Amino acid sequence: MAKQGNIKISSENMMPIIKKWLYSEKDIFLREIVANASDAITKLAKLVSLGEAQAEGEYKIVVTTDEKAGTLTVEDNGIGMTEEEVETYITQIAFSGAADFLEKYEKAGGDGIIGHFGLGFYSAYMVSDNIEIFTKSYLPDAKGVHWESDGESTYTIEECEKETRGTKIVMHISAEEKEYLKEIRIRELLRKFCSFMPYNIYLDPKEDAKPVNTPLPLYAKQPKECTEEEYKNFYRETFADYNEPLFWIHLNMEYPFRLKGILYFPKVRKQVELERGQVKLYCNQVYIADNIKEVIPEFLMLLNGVIDCPDIPLNVSRSFLQNDKQVQKIAKHITKKVADKLIELYKNDRERYETCWNDLATFVKFGCIKDDDFYQKVRDIIIYKDLEGKYRPLESFFGEPVPEEEAKEGKEPQTVYYVSDENKQAQYIAMFKQAALDALVCDTYIDPHFISYIEYKNPTRVKFMRIDADVAGALKEADGEDKAIAEIFTEALKDRKVTVKTEKFKDASVPAVVNVSEFMRRMTEMNSFYGMGDAPLDVTLVVNTACEAVAAIKNAEKEAQRETAEYIYLLALMNYRPLTPEELAAFTAASARFVENYLKKN
Repeated sequence: MAKQGNIKISSENMMPIIKKWLYSEKDIFLREIVANASDAITKLAKLVSLGEAQAEGEYKIVVTTDEKAGTLTVEDNGIGMTEEEVETYITQIAFSGAADFLEKYEKAGGDGIIGHFGLGFYSAYMVSDNIEIFTKSYLPDAKGVHWESDGESTYTIEECEKETRGTKIVMHISAEEKEYLKEIRIRELLRKFCSFMPYNIYLDPKEDAKPVNTPLPLYAKQPKECTEEEYKNFYRETFADYNEPLFWIHLNMEYPFRLKGILYFPKVRKQVELERGQVKLYCNQVYIADNIKEVIPEFLMLLNGVIDCPDIPLNVSRSFLQNDKQVQKIAKHITKKVADKLIELYKNDRERYETCWNDLATFVKFGCIKDDDFYQKVRDIIIYKDLEGKYRPLESFFGEPVPEEEAKEGKEPQTVYYVSDENKQAQYIAMFKQAALDALVCDTYIDPHFISYIEYKNPTRVKFMRIDADVAGALKEADGEDKAIAEIFTEALKDRKVTVKTEKFKDASVPAVVNVSEFMRRMTEMNSFYGMGDAPLDVTLVVNTACEAVAAIKNAEKEAQRETAEYIYLLALMNYRPLTPEELAAFTAASARFVENYLKKN
């Protein structure tokens, strides 16, 4: 005869809370039930290894969907439970069978036991109207036990016929949750949450069925046992990315904390934004979540990877992770291993490092901004191209620090010029090369923020200025002030928001260049980045008095002076940025007039 009892919880109102709010997403119930099944097998395997139990055949977990019956079943051939154990571990919600087992066999080692929780089983009520348990202990002469409850406050428990040891959980899926009866949906969840669980998992098995998981994932092996092809295959299968990774880091630690995993450096697909990768976090081969920033530093989320930390519970609050010192040590260790790998590549295979740099640059720079310890480790291996296209360490562009006393008196550090767009700034680059001056090439989306960070970290050594911010200051040969020419250009451009200066350049072929205040341009870029609109730019037209065309303007008629000054301004502006439709129309008309006048004279 079936026995009836009350589920022992602190309040009858607890079950609705468990069913609705214990987990942030319903899908997680399948992970909890399968993890419990994995625990049951691990316990039995431990007892077999100690000679306290016997077991034959394959350890396995079988998941079965039955749309007609409306059930989802998870069955294992693990340790099973007696009636007393069912009463203890199922009806007393706060008590965990895993904790009891670990305490009992602590001296023998309890590695692989997942259950840091006692509420996992009840997560199934998020999608079930009723749940049945059929279980039989491994103990000799054990009888089968049947437990059933609708998840409210009562249950029934009785003996049943069960031939084999182990536990079968039969979930009667709610009418509104019928998606969990679809084989394709359950396969998707098993691959997400259970892809690396340590025992074979079969879904709706037929003859010659293959497991849906990989019980021994590559990261669980010793690095020396893994081949390059295996690393690449694991990457493709785990992240569905068929671009080969640049390289990878195999993490394998046992002390002072347990940590295994593989971090992959992917090829960059786009430069226009910081791409987020996918770092999957596991506990004893059971999926926890993606990209948990409390465990994985934010900048490492640009990578793809798998990290397994057995010491982190499956279900734990973010506040716990933020304050747990062990978690902080894990994050620092991962950061250190990444930095060590980059330094090793830089020192031992510089050519490959430079080949990979275009893909690594965004990640490294973002990491420096986000983590000062990371910056201190990698600062010597940050490289930039110069105007000849050769990579150089960033600090090789810097000057000596300004002495403290001179800095107090207002002396500024060395100006380092940089290029942000080699096509748009081609004229400026040509002028720099002709003058035997150099600049570094910024070619990643994050560079505007990174150079500001570098200035902040090296205030007495460097001040960055874009190559078009102060060409006159860098390239002028001598004082080229000419008030007459300045007045001609000022009068011709009086309707435009532009300041006119005159200088004498070493290069006489360029009639004028546009300079824009570095400070104002950075403000505009920052406003644009944060969606705040553009700030007005302080535009200066620097007229080159060494240019014969500019010198000849003095003797031209007033209308010719105006047209020539306007034309030279548009030429200079074109080398700074794309012309607006109105500016382009004016430039085209002026060019036609100049051609016409030239042909008439010749």
